[in-house]
Amino acid sequence: MILEAYKIRTDLIKTVPKICPQKIFIDEQDYRVFLSYLKVYLSPKEKSVNEIKDNDSKVENKEKIISEIYTLNNFFGKIDLISFVLMPNHFHLGLRQKNKKEIESFMRSLITKYSKYFNKKYKRVGPLFQGRYKAILIQSTEYLLYLSRYIHRNPQELLVKEQSLESYPWSSYPSYLNNIKISWLSKRLIISNFLEDNKFSINLYKKFVENDKEQLVGEFNIYKEFLLGLSL
Repeated sequence: MILEAYKIRTDLIKTVPKICPQKIFIDEQDYRVFLSYLKVYLSPKEKSVNEIKDNDSKVENKEKIISEIYTLNNFFGKIDLISFVLMPNHFHLGLRQKNKKEIESFMRSLITKYSKYFNKKYKRVGPLFQGRYKAILIQSTEYLLYLSRYIHRNPQELLVKEQSLESYPWSSYPSYLNNIKISWLSKRLIISNFLEDNKFSINLYKKFVENDKEQLVGEFNIYKEFLLGLSL
């Protein structure tokens, strides 16, 4: 499927690599590294470079890291990340692209970079992900909202008794509920659908995500798309 992004306000593609039989995130560092790659790819290069230069802590190989940032593909202004969740053996991203094939290029860059990190750290060789990622084209506001719900509910299977969904740290959900600003996360499309007195209502969105009775047609369609294995 090809997305002609921004022609329709809610045109989105939700992308996800195929689920791997082995874990792709083994410890906390792995999750943090992956998020750092999202940040670098989706932030202006100069901002990423200045953050490293201004870091008072002792960062090893500063010049090498800065040089690498300048050589990386950059998707600031090309890709909007609307929601995400990292799970032990897969991840989900809600993405919006401004031009054709931007998501394809972004995913290739992201997966390649993380695979190199993972293989080096764990002394392994070969592909980390099985085949290409799957993608679903989103063309309605309802579908967009249920996509965000689907992504943010993913960690439920990992939570212990009485642990809240918003306590899962490797998701954009805490950012939505706690109004935490992440410069490389674009929340406007979701927030604009949960307003009270012209302000984002955390309670409305939390109820929408966490209320089990909210599993309506939109979310069931997402499950169906995954089962069909649609891909770009």
